Amino acid sequence: MTPPETEAGLGKPDCPHCGGLGYIVPDVPPEHPNFGRAVVCACRANEQEMRRIHRLQQMSQLGALQECTFDTFLPEGHGLTPARQMNLKLAYEAALAYARDPKGWLILKGGYGCGKTHLAAAIANYRLSLGHPVLFVNTPDLLDYLRAAYAPNALTGYDERFEQIRNAPLLILDDLGTQSNTEWAQEKLYQLFNYRYNARLPTVITTNQDLEAIEIRIRSRMVDPSLAQVVHITAPDFRRAGVDQEQSDLSTLSLHTDKTFETFDFREQELPRRQADNLRRAFETAKAFAENPEGWLVFNSVSFGNGKTHLAAAIANFVANKGEPVLFVVVPDLLDHLRATFNPASGVSYDKRFEEVKTAPLLVLDDLGTESATAWAREKLYQLFNYRYNARLPTVITTATPIDELDPRLATRMLDGSRCTFFVLEVPSYRGRGSSRRKRS
Repeated sequence: MTPPETEAGLGKPDCPHCGGLGYIVPDVPPEHPNFGRAVVCACRANEQEMRRIHRLQQMSQLGALQECTFDTFLPEGHGLTPARQMNLKLAYEAALAYARDPKGWLILKGGYGCGKTHLAAAIANYRLSLGHPVLFVNTPDLLDYLRAAYAPNALTGYDERFEQIRNAPLLILDDLGTQSNTEWAQEKLYQLFNYRYNARLPTVITTNQDLEAIEIRIRSRMVDPSLAQVVHITAPDFRRAGVDQEQSDLSTLSLHTDKTFETFDFREQELPRRQADNLRRAFETAKAFAENPEGWLVFNSVSFGNGKTHLAAAIANFVANKGEPVLFVVVPDLLDHLRATFNPASGVSYDKRFEEVKTAPLLVLDDLGTESATAWAREKLYQLFNYRYNARLPTVITTATPIDELDPRLATRMLDGSRCTFFVLEVPSYRGRGSSRRKRS
């Protein structure tokens, strides 16, 4: 057998074990995995280990992330709801506990800018401060690093590079899912995950993808409860502090910031007494719902432009201004968003998008009945209504379609007086004639 070359020449000449060769062939029985294999002698092992650690630190991409520590992380976030503050604090505590004792796998999952990369880098910096080697690497860059090994002028071959990565004492893989998923990339990542999974090597992974969207061979190892802990961070983007960060990208509430209870026009100089009273009762009903969102509230009328959308948006703005998440969406737009997920280029899956709508803490559906009533659209709306009805999730609906012309499956749930307030606005469309716009505080 030709012995492998050591990285810095021969071992110590006076070594009684290797006689200066730098390697030995251990005397072990045939069934031993090292039988007949040359291994590095102890006289060279320490030096090789120091070189390996140095290479890992050179490969790590901490750079500016050296400032990302547990001390610089804000567990309370920026203007988060109590539930999201608690979630972020638990993620912080899980990452800190892992940094102190890195065993198994830690999966940090969440949207862009939620803090998962900061926590992963904090783990790396904490371990490095204790003198322990860490390999922190962005997933696309990792694959580029492996591809570069095939270049004619590469100083190290592919096998050596891959060996360095898969045997890193602590591997932190950032942004899994942002790589180009070629067959080669999928195969390399699977080999890496499978090796570290079987060897039970400490690994931290961050991703903004749904776990269901990750290649199944990798996902099955990431969700193994005997090895991995999955932490889902629900905080919004830190970098967009104060910019509607509690609201879904589906929501069009930002287009209705002017529609509040303070700007609502009672049209008292325009409407007959009966209609003016009806409009005021609608306002009071909406205000009461906004202060305590429970059950369903439906605003129905036979005309457009008479205040339904304003009241629905006022409810949404009132709740959003308290820091609570709201999803405000026009029904035809909602169906378009769902259809768009079937496009191969879509960045979000249908299941994730529909789940987001079904489980929204407060859902405002504007202009029900204006959608194209295809069989698919009717089925999606029924599934949405049925889920929220059974789950008793707060929902506001506006519609100018007579109730008997809507899908009966939807109408029966909207007319259930035990769960839904069905309010009929009896006022005509706003024309702006003779109106004295009054504001309430």
